[in-house]
Amino acid sequence: MTESGIHYLDARGPDGMRLYAIGDVHGRHDLLAAMHRRIESELESAPASDWRFIHLGDYVDRGPDSKSVIDFLIEAQKRDARNIVLAGNHDIGMLEFLADGEPDGLFMNYGGIQTAQSYCVDFTRDMDWFGKAEAVARGHMALLKAVPRNHVDFLQSLPFSVSFGDFFFCHAGIRPGVPLESQSPQDLIWIRDDFHDHPGLYPKVVVHGHTPVPEAEVMANRVNVDTLAWKSGTLSALAVNGGDKRIITVQGKAL
Repeated sequence: MTESGIHYLDARGPDGMRLYAIGDVHGRHDLLAAMHRRIESELESAPASDWRFIHLGDYVDRGPDSKSVIDFLIEAQKRDARNIVLAGNHDIGMLEFLADGEPDGLFMNYGGIQTAQSYCVDFTRDMDWFGKAEAVARGHMALLKAVPRNHVDFLQSLPFSVSFGDFFFCHAGIRPGVPLESQSPQDLIWIRDDFHDHPGLYPKVVVHGHTPVPEAEVMANRVNVDTLAWKSGTLSALAVNGGDKRIITVQGKAL
């Protein structure tokens, strides 16, 4: 520990509690299920008195099966509330699209078409006939009918951050100089450069996703576990057991 914050090498999880922080899923239900199986196998072979699975956001868009990802996470939380699911910018973007049908927002421009397809709604089908604006309006109405109410309720319920031991978990990162308890939701799901470029330590090690990297990135003040799972076929997580910290991955088909 230093006056200015905590270094990754010194950071510890709570005594007796194992932490598993899982990076951006983006519609890859196959990889999310594989990661859960891997972690559950670890917990069976070496039981822990307590644990948390912390999902770092971006469950929808780009990949092929966002609907199944949300179904999976809803069921995981029903089985055990120690499955923690945080909000990502794409998850909030889906809610915003359902609310306003914006044809040029995050959802439509960055993978929402694939999300809609997982709910059996095809935005592209009508574009040649009606043009984008009309096709999106029609698709928006169809998606409102197709997305189950419990999916909307689930997405609306997601917290933006959680903290355990010397670690602070969120989707994108934090605003340097702002107390952890005062971080804005906008920064927690969107920030990049100001957070990444900060040279000093933070009050806690920040574990995040949001910005894809070829392999998990472990820095003195933060850990990035977004390994572009939807495209690379590699889903990564940070495992913390006391002072022991390691990256674990599962592999699937690259798209």
